[in-house]
Amino acid sequence: MANSPQARKRARQAEKRRAHNASLRSLVRTMIKKVNAAVGRGDAEAARSAYANAVPVIDRMADKGIIHKNKAARHKSRLHAQVKALSA
Repeated sequence: MANSPQARKRARQAEKRRAHNASLRSLVRTMIKKVNAAVGRGDAEAARSAYANAVPVIDRMADKGIIHKNKAARHKSRLHAQVKALSA
């Protein structure tokens, strides 16, 4: 356990930041699941809409450092390929 006042404050800040980052990571996963669900149903229009909503969220989390930029690119690429295959 932290003994100094500074260390106690840093522990409080770290916990608050951890909880916030966890909620942002959860948001990214939710957006990805929405696209996958639409692709699974075979609904091309809903998949395109969900993908269009997911991309800015994924990019924003990569910019903030919540997820790595390469992971964001990988997710976007795979989702786009699924949506494109569904439309074709």
